[in-house]
Amino acid sequence: MNAVLEDPPETTGHPLAGSAMSGADVVVQVLADEGVEVVFGYSGGAILPVYDAVFRYNREHATADGAEPLPLIVPANEQGAGFMAQGYARASGRVGVALVTSGPGATNTVTPVRDAMADSIPIVVLCGQVPTGAIGTDAFQEAPISNIMAACAKHVFLVTDAERLEATLRTAFEIARTGRPGPVVVDIPKDIQNAELRFRGSGTLPLPGYRARLRAIDTATLDAARCAAFFDALGRARRPLIYAGGGVIAADATGALRDFARAFAMPVTTTLMGLGAVDTTEALSLQMLGMHGTAFANYAVEDCDFLIAVGARFDDRVAGVPQAFAGGARYIAHFDVDPAEIDKVKRADWHHLGNLARALDTLRIYGLQHGFRPREQDLYAPWHAHLAALKRTHAMNYDRASALIQPYAVIEAINAITRGRAIISTGVGQHQMWAAQYFDFREPRLWLTSGSMGTMGFGLPAAIGAQFARRDLPVIDIDGDASIRMNLGELETVTTYGLPIKVVVLNNAGDGMVRQWQKLFFKGRYSATDKSLHKKDFVRAAQADGFEWARRLADPAELPAVIAEFVAFDGPAFLEVVIDPDAGVYPMVGPGMTYAQMITGDFIVSRQAQPAALEAGPSEMF
Repeated sequence: MNAVLEDPPETTGHPLAGSAMSGADVVVQVLADEGVEVVFGYSGGAILPVYDAVFRYNREHATADGAEPLPLIVPANEQGAGFMAQGYARASGRVGVALVTSGPGATNTVTPVRDAMADSIPIVVLCGQVPTGAIGTDAFQEAPISNIMAACAKHVFLVTDAERLEATLRTAFEIARTGRPGPVVVDIPKDIQNAELRFRGSGTLPLPGYRARLRAIDTATLDAARCAAFFDALGRARRPLIYAGGGVIAADATGALRDFARAFAMPVTTTLMGLGAVDTTEALSLQMLGMHGTAFANYAVEDCDFLIAVGARFDDRVAGVPQAFAGGARYIAHFDVDPAEIDKVKRADWHHLGNLARALDTLRIYGLQHGFRPREQDLYAPWHAHLAALKRTHAMNYDRASALIQPYAVIEAINAITRGRAIISTGVGQHQMWAAQYFDFREPRLWLTSGSMGTMGFGLPAAIGAQFARRDLPVIDIDGDASIRMNLGELETVTTYGLPIKVVVLNNAGDGMVRQWQKLFFKGRYSATDKSLHKKDFVRAAQADGFEWARRLADPAELPAVIAEFVAFDGPAFLEVVIDPDAGVYPMVGPGMTYAQMITGDFIVSRQAQPAALEAGPSEMF
């Protein structure tokens, strides 16, 4: 692996530059150079050379205590590997890596790749492929991955020239982490993995257009005239509101956003993906807006006169009726790094494309230097009082006197212990929204969920990836009985690697979110969503997979004690909670509804009469 060839390439500073390596060894060395700490993957014939190279690398570079520098985590299936890579990336901010074989191994990662693209998560998926001479012959375990993934990923490479393998791999990491982050897929035929190469130690592929666009965004600055225009409009506003999305977290701009909001006494609401961008326990945090956002956040959007969108894209779960969204706002400002998002859904009066943190810092400094101090001038005091009244009057609430366990109470009990300092992952469904509504998030990268794609089965493997990224934090997967079924096999992965992950299954015996829509919009016709006759014993399944602590909770009186014991357990723990099957997710902005028409349920106060159940039209989205 390390033999030096004659006539080495120009000096790159890399200690292994000029060394003879197989293509597989090049793959592993580039992973090490990119700072990869862990790889998630499932082996197979077309990727065996790389798996063997990982084995040899770990044997040759083991630490003094025998630890592997590049541990390879084996899931139950490749979809789990993709979501583990995502969980690692979301919790750490670094690129997650999945390593899979050809054919079905690669196609099993299509969903996590598309999921990562939709939520702008940086992962690199390395796929084995049949030898180049066999491509297109329907060889054993062949699939046209470059074609399949092209519509799902930020970029796809099919390596057919072994001499370009190293540069391609380094370029894949560059593309995944830069600009608007996303997944990159590298399809590597087996003969490329076995090729004898000379390691260069540096170098990437030429991407003149992509890098020019990145430079334009990265070097974009706000001059005095643009700052003056922003503050001229803000100075006339009396009810400003910041609407922050996942782009703030992806850009590592949460510190700048918090400083900006505090400097100018600005209230902040976030999207589902933006939870943690600001401390949700602060007075001027309105928590989440949108389809299942807090009533007070949605009413604040209705009432604001200046909306500042930062790293947010006005998606359908937030602006379902674009023309009515923030209808009282006389001015909209939009910060982003992706030019495609500007004016795509909602027209902005002022926008900036560039580094979010630098732009917010520039504006904050300019405003303070030019005497814009609304807190000292009590400029927004009436607005703050109005928001405080909204939070009191339209607070989140539920049936606290019910004889059945309420899911909200379960989350409140866990939150009372974790206090916004734990990593929370979720599947997709009602439990996902309850977790978003009732957990506190003091910092970014503590909230992991499939936002845009809404992929059931995301929560458990994402929690596994997150625990490898953050050994210092508790990781809790809040899941549903339907969602966890999608990747239930990953329970064994938790115990195999001794991860102290806590898994909560809120069991309402069905597809709760779909059932809620059927109740509200399809006159209670519960087609294919009732799982009350299903035979799954989740506790026994967890025990079979090695969970020493696995319990079912059905008595509300036992809730506090069981939750405390569950969270405190030193090791993997599994808790199934039998909840009220009729518990709903409220507030809810239904299809075609504006925030003013929001359904708040029986226990959250609404500003207007609640609409009756409706038939959804054939074109209405779920």
